[in-house]
Amino acid sequence: MHVTKHQPGMFSWADMPVLDIDSAQTFYTKLLGLEANATPIGPGMTYVALTKGGRSCCALYNMGEKDMQERGGPWWVSYFTVEDADATAERVKELGGAVLYEPFDVFEEGRMGIVQDSTGAVFAIWQPNRGIGAEVFGEPGALAWAELYTNDVQAAATFYNGLFGWNANQVTMPNGEEYTFFDLDGQPATGMMAIREEWGAVPPNWSIYLAVEDLDDALRLVEESGGRVINPPVEVETVGRFSFIQDPTGAHLSLMQLEQEG
Repeated sequence: MHVTKHQPGMFSWADMPVLDIDSAQTFYTKLLGLEANATPIGPGMTYVALTKGGRSCCALYNMGEKDMQERGGPWWVSYFTVEDADATAERVKELGGAVLYEPFDVFEEGRMGIVQDSTGAVFAIWQPNRGIGAEVFGEPGALAWAELYTNDVQAAATFYNGLFGWNANQVTMPNGEEYTFFDLDGQPATGMMAIREEWGAVPPNWSIYLAVEDLDDALRLVEESGGRVINPPVEVETVGRFSFIQDPTGAHLSLMQLEQEG
């Protein structure tokens, strides 16, 4: 669907730094059927917006090897819209989180900060100006969902309720695992799962879901391009089918084929 405004507290954007911007944009444009629009943002730096019909979906940008090593590799950053980035950053601190990068202006697009929740997961806050974030959402080629993996689901639920007003709703999945759906004013916002021992040394983190037209075709392209399919497709009733993958850059995310309405 086309979006002209994101409600404060909602997932609204995602971007990722990569070492090889050309190969990364080739992979994602082919995978998602998108166009790439590059904008210089500094000496030797380019921000590549991935768009569908001229509307923004998500983005990539280049990063040097040293900075990437310090960051711990490529991973998608989830952004959440806020009314006031500075006030939100202060609230993060009050709730036991940390501000990694104090809010700053991004040209005339908006104001953002990089923060960490009370369990250690990093995310971005976005106060829109000219740029609202994703202008397409929940359709093939676009962002579809954001999900938190954490070692303390209760602490995380308390933190995000205090920060964004999210309500936590726990459900038991068909495989017996507990899953938390967050809603904001009755609207689905994001999800949360506890990190399992068999995942290994996985730190708390936010991950994204990107919607694709055909999941099986998308997974074949991932493997042909040097990526990895971590789990076979899983079907969620009334939602669709998804798989967790590692892309050719090394980043993890999920691909989802949404269930057709009607």
